[in-house]
Amino acid sequence: MDMEKMVKLAVNGGIAFGSKLNAKQLAVIAAYMNEGDELEVTTFQQLYIEVAESKVAEMTERFEEVGLACYPVGNFVKSLRTCNFCKGSEQEGMPVAKELNARIAGQPVPFTLRPAYTGCPIGCGEPLVNDIGVMKMRNGYDLYVGGKAKGFDAATGTLLLTQLEPEQLYVAVDKIIALYAEQGKKREPFFKFINRFGVENLKSELIDLLHVKC
Repeated sequence: MDMEKMVKLAVNGGIAFGSKLNAKQLAVIAAYMNEGDELEVTTFQQLYIEVAESKVAEMTERFEEVGLACYPVGNFVKSLRTCNFCKGSEQEGMPVAKELNARIAGQPVPFTLRPAYTGCPIGCGEPLVNDIGVMKMRNGYDLYVGGKAKGFDAATGTLLLTQLEPEQLYVAVDKIIALYAEQGKKREPFFKFINRFGVENLKSELIDLLHVKC
């Protein structure tokens, strides 16, 4: 008998105060695991779980009922890594983080893309060392690109635009991801794409699109 194809999914508790799962969520996850199965805990606030392909739709629906979010694994935009919103939902922009995540997570790209968000300059969400980083500064949002957390060439991202309004932020990030999806080479990491495309070229495209000043 042929073995049913297994599919790996990334699961987390959505965007909220901290990276937490409650007892009900853990119980639902366990219901879709066999004895001896393991969960992989990633550095991007996700759990990797493998399930039979025939159960993906059912499992996704059940997970969403208890507040869990499911995302594809592979060459996609990962769910937004965030800070703990320790000063409060509104003050640190949780609604903006949720909307941004809903717009971009799961989009296919040439290579796994890691976006991150933080609600204040302390930077707990580590936006400066991820592919696309957003930092809330006062009443606006600063946008960084091209950070790299690992390797001998690890580097902080480049500040691209400052003090964006939420809608400007959404449009800018959408455009960046669209350019990467269209013009990135197969399995080309985002930081290499940024270096090849050129930060100034990217900035010019966004300024023209958003009608903002550099």
